[in-house]
Amino acid sequence: MTFLLLPFPHNLYNFRIIHTSQPDKRQTMDLKTELHEEIERLTREHPANRFSEGQAYFDTPLVGFASATDPLFDGYKDIIGPFHWAPTEILGRDEGTVVSWILPITERTRVSNRKQDRYPSLEWGRTRNFGERFNDELRKAVVRFLISRGCHAVAPMLADGWARVDDPRIGLASTWSERHAAYAAGLGTFSLNDGLITPRGIAHRCGSVITDFVMEPSARPYRDYRENCLTCRGLECGVCIQRCPVGAISLDGHDKHLCQRYTSGPGFQALKEEYGVSELGCGLCQTDVPCEDAIPEG
Repeated sequence: MTFLLLPFPHNLYNFRIIHTSQPDKRQTMDLKTELHEEIERLTREHPANRFSEGQAYFDTPLVGFASATDPLFDGYKDIIGPFHWAPTEILGRDEGTVVSWILPITERTRVSNRKQDRYPSLEWGRTRNFGERFNDELRKAVVRFLISRGCHAVAPMLADGWARVDDPRIGLASTWSERHAAYAAGLGTFSLNDGLITPRGIAHRCGSVITDFVMEPSARPYRDYRENCLTCRGLECGVCIQRCPVGAISLDGHDKHLCQRYTSGPGFQALKEEYGVSELGCGLCQTDVPCEDAIPEG
């Protein structure tokens, strides 16, 4: 498959893909549909996607696809940093597909976190910890599924060498960003607080797997990388600024270091013990905001 790259001015994020030739769609669509259904089934049925009381951590996922050779991934080496992997580097193949998914956090958990103004709720904390463990199981299951179909596949977040990076230019980052993969796969755009606003909102977890099987990429239904954020569209909002208990969000964006210092401080350490978790995020800027569970109108 070949592509024409059409850049939109002033922003490296803003590329659209126009197909100049079509792949053999029959085999592609069969596996693509089967894979999409398998990700939905696993989310619906896997025991790891459950609180001890039986309720799910996550609702039905969104699934998107991006070409492993999409020029946007090379652009990420400028946007994020040269340390950020391109899909073909991880895969060790010249072509393939990035399969990305969004796991929307259930309403029950979101409602519990709306009431918080300093620390996350118990339900939110357990979803961040044990729900992300399910996300790892989902990554592994998708890799196994693709291998069983004769494909090569790898989950970047579970790959050797994945690491967090404190970059002097952009701050806290990593060698593979699930949110940037989801953006490339047409699943959402970024927000003032650095979250990804999807058709199911900003309260979610992301995952991805890369395969050498070439599938039709999903459309990116946006012209700007922050199109789904009301404030970034110049409209009245800024609710996430008010929700942050330490002022880590402003009209200038998200102060990652201030955010990290807060969530790694003594209050969160004590809460981890109380909640019985090893990982804990705040999530206040993802709940009780207009983009919590949808793209806000405006």
